[in-house]
Amino acid sequence: MNNGISGIKIFTCNAHPSLAKAIADDLGLPMGNSNVGRFSDGEISVKINETVRGVDVYIIQPTSQPGNDHLMELLIMIDAMRRASAGRITAVVPYYGYARQDRKARARDPISAKLVADLLQTAGADRALTMDLHCAQIQGFFDIPVDHLVGLPLLTKYYHDKLEEDIKNGNVIAVSPDLGSVGRTRAFAGKLEIPLAIIDKRRPKANVSEVMNIIGSVEGKKVILVDDMIDTAGTICNAAQALKDHGATEVLACCTHPVLSGPAISRIQDSVISELVVLNTIDLAPEKQISKIKMISVAPLFADAIRRIHTDQPVSSLFE
Repeated sequence: MNNGISGIKIFTCNAHPSLAKAIADDLGLPMGNSNVGRFSDGEISVKINETVRGVDVYIIQPTSQPGNDHLMELLIMIDAMRRASAGRITAVVPYYGYARQDRKARARDPISAKLVADLLQTAGADRALTMDLHCAQIQGFFDIPVDHLVGLPLLTKYYHDKLEEDIKNGNVIAVSPDLGSVGRTRAFAGKLEIPLAIIDKRRPKANVSEVMNIIGSVEGKKVILVDDMIDTAGTICNAAQALKDHGATEVLACCTHPVLSGPAISRIQDSVISELVVLNTIDLAPEKQISKIKMISVAPLFADAIRRIHTDQPVSSLFE
């Protein structure tokens, strides 16, 4: 096998086969032979068509929408691998669904992110590999090793190349769309050596945001809004409009996970955002691939992480 990699097999379910294929190609490996389908009553059918006995198995499956179906596919495939005597099973979950349900915000709320971690372990996963968890403390919900990749280097490299002259001239500022994203945006701004501004907003109810005020000056600047995920796009589009109203010359936006549910695409299309850069942790349907959205592949990063995990090298050095 290429790259000196042996004893690894890469499998995929139905959430993002193109990403799995890109990761396997980067590792110089063929895709594992398996089928994930449905029985006539809708139950999930998994067939592993080759031996995995004693093999280091990696199952690529973001639990993106439809999240419940994709989660069950992953759990059943993990169980099939365990029963087939795989040597080690790693659940590669580029987008970890239910991550926003990480605490009890109100009385009698579930902590679904913990439940998902328990399910993955019960199914038989020996390790998890994921990217930009909505809350980094979710790693503590697992009793197995979790390798947590970050998309920041991919995004900062893109903007460094795209806006190099503007950055040198002090014409670019990074903006956090809410207080929860300040840490991420500060790290982003630090990498590019640009200033930081923060939008303080109030959210009256779920998926509805109201921009209140901007901490920092954006007048005459190109701004880059930074978030970990964009779901219905209400927050990011309202923030972009507020920045324009406060004198920003251009509004760019980026995120790791393009969830883009409900009215997100139409909101982005109609917004003042000139370009939205996303990572391909989630497979975007063709109707969501509008001209404003630019996608960067995470396949080389995940392939490198898998290579390091398999050969017992540190994954953290990817970000140093």
